[in-house]
Amino acid sequence: MSSFDDFNLLVSLKETLSDKGLVKPTEIQKLTLPKLLDGFSVAGVAETGSGKTLAYALPILHALKTLEHEGHPVNIAKQPRAIVIVPTRELGEQVAKVFKIFTHKTRLRVRSALGGTTMEESKRNIAGPFEVLVATPGSILKLLDRGLSLSDVRIFVFDEADQMLDPGFLPNANTIRKVCPADLQMALFSATISPVVQQLMKTLFSGVKVIKSKGSHRIVPTLTTRNETVILGKRFPLLETILQKGIKGGMLIFTNTREQCDKLAAQLWEKNHKCAIFRGEMDKKERRANLKKFREKQIDILISTDLASRGLDLEHVECVINYHLPQEIENYIHRVGRTARAGRPGLVVNFVTNRDKKLINSLDTLKAT
Repeated sequence: MSSFDDFNLLVSLKETLSDKGLVKPTEIQKLTLPKLLDGFSVAGVAETGSGKTLAYALPILHALKTLEHEGHPVNIAKQPRAIVIVPTRELGEQVAKVFKIFTHKTRLRVRSALGGTTMEESKRNIAGPFEVLVATPGSILKLLDRGLSLSDVRIFVFDEADQMLDPGFLPNANTIRKVCPADLQMALFSATISPVVQQLMKTLFSGVKVIKSKGSHRIVPTLTTRNETVILGKRFPLLETILQKGIKGGMLIFTNTREQCDKLAAQLWEKNHKCAIFRGEMDKKERRANLKKFREKQIDILISTDLASRGLDLEHVECVINYHLPQEIENYIHRVGRTARAGRPGLVVNFVTNRDKKLINSLDTLKAT
């Protein structure tokens, strides 16, 4: 399958793919699309930026529109036929946006119920008939008590499953699954096989073959890595040198704690570098506003904890700086996956201290061929 034209997709979906300049499927799309289109359940593991969202969005839209063409449209309120479970509001908004691009010609309705919105707003979102629901687990559970029905769900997807870090996620996932029909099609997509993903596969995906791309749990070859040694703890002068040289596109800077995030932002503003923060324990409206400013290129620098390393697709990020390197290799993979996405080039700069040497020494094993 070297082209999207080779897949058994609706003409309207192929037209949108062509309009968007999407011709060749990525590896994970080649591996999972045929199975999903044939109705099989799938667990797909692939590197960040590999097109996992489209790998399930296209089969969902194809299947649901086909049902409509066959004389079985959705006409009952609050009763979707596909649900996509996401870990965060930001990722949910991103996923819904991908779906809606393809519904301009393939006329289907996509709704969202995400953390950080009021229950009244979520209830309004699902008030009428619609086909696809993108939601965080907690929001679905609350809506089940307020009229949402999953009795007609045909396809159930977990996206970025390794980022479902809430301790209550697995019980919630089981609860949601139990109120769906027994014979539905299921899909799981993840960048890594974390303990949460292992448990999901054991309980809800038993017997489903795991499909891995060659680059899964690897760093993409279009990413350039540069290591800068931190001397006597002086990180900020290194960052100033990089900023003075100038980098086109957006710059995403990672710290390990909220305090480090805030301190660095204050230092940058003091030196007249416009930036914004994106971290936990801050007002959600402010966090969303900061992300919007960065997406819309009103600012070039976003400073974050690992909250921004998970699933966000920020197309214009050309440089990731690990101002403080993480301890876990999986966190490193997610961070650097914010650049060099979908075959584009990108740069990661690591600020390295003596305690980071073990992590740095292990990076060669992560390079995809």
